[in-house]
Amino acid sequence: MTTYVYDFIEGDRSRADLLGGKGANLAEMTRLGLPVPPGFTISTDACRAYLADGRPPVGLFDEVNDHLREIEVRLDRRLGDPHDPLLLAVRSGGRFSMPGMMETILDIGLNDATVAGLAAHSGDERFAWDSYRRLIQMFGRTVYGVGAEEFERELETVRAAAGPDGPDAAALRALVETYKKVFAAQVGHDFPQAPHEQLYLAIRAVFESWNAERAVLYRRREHIPGDLGTAVNVMAMVFGNLGPDSGTGVAFTRDPATGATGVYGDYLADAQGEDVVAGIRNTVPLAELERIDPASFRELTRIMGVLERHYRDLCDVEFTVERGRLWMLQTRVGKRTPAAAFTIAAQLVDEGLITLDEALHRVDGAQLAQLMFPAFDLAAAPPPLATGVGASPGAAVGRIVFDSAAAVAADGPVILVRRETNPDDLPGMIAAEGVLTSRGGKTSHAAVVARGMGRTCVCGAEALRIDPERGEVTVGDRVLRAGDVVSIDGTTGRIYPGAVPVAPSPVARYLAGELTPETDRLVAAVDRLLTHADAVRRLGVRANADTPADARRAREFGAAGIGLCRTEHMFLGERRELVERLILADDPAELTAALDALLPLQREDFVEILAAMDGLPVTIRLIDPPLHEFLPPLHELTARVARAEALGEDPGRDAALLAAVRRLHEANPMLGLRGVRLGLVVPGLFAMQVRAVAEAAARRVRDGGDPRPEIMVPLVGDVRELHAVRVEAEAVLARVPGVPPIPVGTMIETPRAALTAGEIAREAHFFSFGTNDLTQTTWAFSRDDVEGSFFATYLERGIFGVSPFETIDATGVGRLVRLAVTEGRATRPDLTVGVCGEHGGDPESVAFFADAGLDYVSCSPYRVPVARLAAGRAAARPTGVVSDSR
Repeated sequence: MTTYVYDFIEGDRSRADLLGGKGANLAEMTRLGLPVPPGFTISTDACRAYLADGRPPVGLFDEVNDHLREIEVRLDRRLGDPHDPLLLAVRSGGRFSMPGMMETILDIGLNDATVAGLAAHSGDERFAWDSYRRLIQMFGRTVYGVGAEEFERELETVRAAAGPDGPDAAALRALVETYKKVFAAQVGHDFPQAPHEQLYLAIRAVFESWNAERAVLYRRREHIPGDLGTAVNVMAMVFGNLGPDSGTGVAFTRDPATGATGVYGDYLADAQGEDVVAGIRNTVPLAELERIDPASFRELTRIMGVLERHYRDLCDVEFTVERGRLWMLQTRVGKRTPAAAFTIAAQLVDEGLITLDEALHRVDGAQLAQLMFPAFDLAAAPPPLATGVGASPGAAVGRIVFDSAAAVAADGPVILVRRETNPDDLPGMIAAEGVLTSRGGKTSHAAVVARGMGRTCVCGAEALRIDPERGEVTVGDRVLRAGDVVSIDGTTGRIYPGAVPVAPSPVARYLAGELTPETDRLVAAVDRLLTHADAVRRLGVRANADTPADARRAREFGAAGIGLCRTEHMFLGERRELVERLILADDPAELTAALDALLPLQREDFVEILAAMDGLPVTIRLIDPPLHEFLPPLHELTARVARAEALGEDPGRDAALLAAVRRLHEANPMLGLRGVRLGLVVPGLFAMQVRAVAEAAARRVRDGGDPRPEIMVPLVGDVRELHAVRVEAEAVLARVPGVPPIPVGTMIETPRAALTAGEIAREAHFFSFGTNDLTQTTWAFSRDDVEGSFFATYLERGIFGVSPFETIDATGVGRLVRLAVTEGRATRPDLTVGVCGEHGGDPESVAFFADAGLDYVSCSPYRVPVARLAAGRAAARPTGVVSDSR
C-alpha cells in the first residue's frame, strides 16, 4: 500500500520531490535538532492522485489521523479538546518555492468550544478570539473562496472604533460573530465546527491551490513543470500573537538584495507569520529583536549560522517567538537578486564552503543579463518624493497604475502602485516595470516575488497615502494620479517624480572594458566567475555581427569570432538601388554590371569586419532572403503606379519594379527562391560575394593582418546543391592571388539537411545550425504568424512550457541536431559544428548544445557574456548539492 504521510523526522532535504521543498527542509531542520514544532508532511504523490481522481487517495486520511495522534501524544493535547486544544497549521510546499502562490491556513481546530479552552490555557482571551477570527477569515477565503474584502471591511470597522491598543477581547468576540454571518451568507451554511472536518477541508484546499490561476501563471513564468503537485505540511501551531514577548519574522543569512554579509530580515511583535509575509503591517528591522528579546536573537543568529554552513548557501527562515521561546517554521535556499547571486557565490568560495565550479551553478545567464541593464543617473535625478525599502534592485520608470488588471491592459511601461500586494496581483507584477507599495518590508510578498522575477521593487514607503478607489497617491501636499510618470530605484528605495535618465550599469561598463574588477565588489565577482567559466568551458562563443561596430563590441564582450555575418544586411539603405538594378537586369551584360557595382562595396565591408576580428574566424553567410525583400512592398508600388497613371504621368521605374515584384511573388517565400537556390538561379551572385570575401582577405594579408574568413552557404537541403556552389566558390578563390585558405561550409536549417548530414559533410568543411529556420521547418510553423495567433494559447494550456523559438525543442529539433552532428562527424571526423540561431544566446539551449557536442554557439554581441557563462556552467562539475533558489 502506498505511503502518503511522513513525520518530519522521517525525511531530509534530498526528498524534496516527494515532500516538497518546505517539507524536506522542515525534516532537515528536525534532523539537525533545531526547534521545529512537531508535524508531518503529506506527499506530492497524494496531491497528484487527488488532482487526477478528484478525491483523496484511499487511506490518506487514516494515515493523517495516525500521525495526528502521534503529535497529540507528544504534546499531551488533542485536536478539538475544549479545555486545552491542539491547533494546527496547514501549509503548502511544492518542489520549488512559489512564494504566496498556494495556500496556508492557520489555527485549524478552533471553534465555539475550543476558543474558550485556548483563552483559559493561554490566559489571554483577546489572543484566543483574535486567532479564531483569523481562522474564519483564512478558511473562508481559502476553502470556500469568500472574498477577502468581505472580512477586511468588517475588520477595518472594528479597528477604527478601537483605541490605540487595538480591539479588545469583547470587540474581537463580536467580530467573530460577524465573520460567521459573512461566512454563512457567502457559503450557504455555517462555519464548520468539527476540527477534523476543518483539517480535511484545508488539506483538500491546499491540493487544489496547485492549479489556482496565479500558481499556474507563476509556474509558467518560472518554467516549473505543472505535473509536480504540492505537498501539504501539517504542524502544531506556535503563536507569535500572544503579546509583546511574542512575535514572528523572516530572516536572511545575508542581504538578498546586495549579498552583503550579516543578518537581515523583518520582525513583527505580537503577530502571526502571515502578517509579515502579506506586508499588511510595517515591520521593524530584525536587528530590533536584539533589543526586544536578546536571548531569542542570539539563538536565532546561532541557528542561521548552522543552516548557512549546512546548506552552503544563503538561507531564509521563517520563525516565531512564543513567549520568549524560538521556533523555526521554515527554511529554504533564499531567493536573491542577480547582484546578490554573484556576490554571494564569490563570498562562499572565499569562505571555503563551495568550489568555483559550484559557484557557476549558483548564478545563471538570465541574472548576468539583468546586471547589464542600465541604472538611474543620480546626477540628473530630482529630489525624491519619498523613500521606502529597496526590496529588489533596478531602475524602473513608468506610468502609475493601481491594480493588476490596469497593468496588464496598459500600453507602455507602468509602475504597479499598491498598499501591499497579494498573490492575485501576480499578472500585474509580471506586466509592470516595477512595483511600489506603502506597506511591507524586504520579506513581504511584493519583495519576495519581485526579486524572484527580477522586477524592480520598493516596499514600505510609509509617506505614500495610496487611494486606489480615487486613483491617487498623496505624498505630503503633492498628489499623483493614475497615468503620472514616476521612477523607482529598487536599490536605494527612492521614488522620484517624472522620468529619471538612466546610465550604463557597472557590469556593462566592465564588459566593455571601461572598468576594472578592482573598482567594484559586484564587478569583481562577475569577473571572477566569468573568468572561471572561460577556463572550464569546452564550447566556444562567437557573435552574430554584420557591421564593424558590432564586431568590435562582440570582441570586447569576449566573442571568439563571428559565427554569422549576414551579407544581405549590407544591401540595405543607399545600396538598395544597386540591388534593384540587379533584379531588373534584362540581359547578362546588365546583370554583370550590377554585380560589378556591388563588388567593391561588399569587399570594403568585409575588409573592416575582418580587421575588427583579426586572428579570429568570421563566418560569412552568402545572401539568404528572397530578392523581392529588397524591393518596395507590392501595395506601395501598386498605389504609386496607379496614382501616376491617374494623373496621366509616366510611372517610370516604378512600373518596372511593380512588374518585378509581381514576377517574384511567392505564396510562401520562406520555402521559395532563397538561400542556395538563389545562388544557383541568379548567375554570378554567389561568385561576386565569394570574390569580395577573397579580395578583402587578400588585402588584409598584404596589410599584415591575420584574416580568417569562412564562407557559409544557406538553406542547403541536398549535397548536390552544396557541391555546385563549392565548385564555383573554389574556382573564384583560385583566381584571387594571396588569399588565405577559406573553408566552405553550410547551414543545417531544414529537416532534410539534418537527416542527410552524413552526405552533406562530404562537401562541407563545417556545419552551422540555423535553429530559427530548423524550428520553423520541423514544427511546420511560420514564426511571424504563429507567435501572434496561437502561441499564447499553447503556453496557457501547457502544450508549450516555453516557446520553441526561445529555448531549443530538445525532443524534436534537438534530436535532429544530435543526428546531424553524429552522422556529419562519421563522414568527416574533423567537422567543426556550431549554431547561429537565436538559441545560441539562450542559457538552457547553450547547455543542450554543449551536451550535443557542438564546438561553438553564436549569438548577438550583448548575449556573448551570457553564453560564456552558460557554457562554463555546462562544463563545470559541482562536487556537492547544487542549490536551487527558484
